[in-house]
Amino acid sequence: MIDFEKARINMVDCQIRPNDVTAHDVLEAFASVPREAFVSAAQKPLSYIDEDILLQDGTPPRYLMEAMSMSRLMQLAEITDACIVLDIGCATGYSTAILSRLCNSVVAVESDPDLAERATANLLSPDYDNAAVVNGPLELGYASEGPYDAIFVGGAVEVTPETLGQQLKDGGRMVVVEGTGNAGVARLYVREGDIVSGRTTFNCAVKPLPGFEAKPEFVF
Repeated sequence: MIDFEKARINMVDCQIRPNDVTAHDVLEAFASVPREAFVSAAQKPLSYIDEDILLQDGTPPRYLMEAMSMSRLMQLAEITDACIVLDIGCATGYSTAILSRLCNSVVAVESDPDLAERATANLLSPDYDNAAVVNGPLELGYASEGPYDAIFVGGAVEVTPETLGQQLKDGGRMVVVEGTGNAGVARLYVREGDIVSGRTTFNCAVKPLPGFEAKPEFVF
């Protein structure tokens, strides 16, 4: 029998803390949300491995992001308990559950209907009553519940659409990984008035999300 609570504490101590994650609220959120509840029964023994976990085959396949990268990105967003947050690409809802422990309320967007249904079921617990899941295109965000204090993009993108930056409040922050594989970098975008500016913060290799591919350009 696997001691998931012990595995969860080991994940925090051995994967997250050594990766420069020091924010107490982030550490506490990862220590309290049962990661095993967001994967299939067959995958539960792998819940706390230091790797991305395949959730669904597709184009691209969908993964549960490794805790090391997810925690560092969430720390970068500087989410407080007063924040309204948009979670892009929530898959089965684990990132949404973590964010719900950090913020006032979180809206999660998932483009795959089956994953959105799983996320909704996984978040039915009263522990996550400040979270809601909507099914829709990831790249469009969810403007009707915005603007947001923070936007978390749960996977790598080729292009970050202006549409998402426009859904930030003045002073709002968005974290996203641009580029795939070892070329991926975590970017922090901040909105100041009508201007959204970004800066590169650290190297980060995570799996890609659908809907953020660069459009082919016509070349003579």
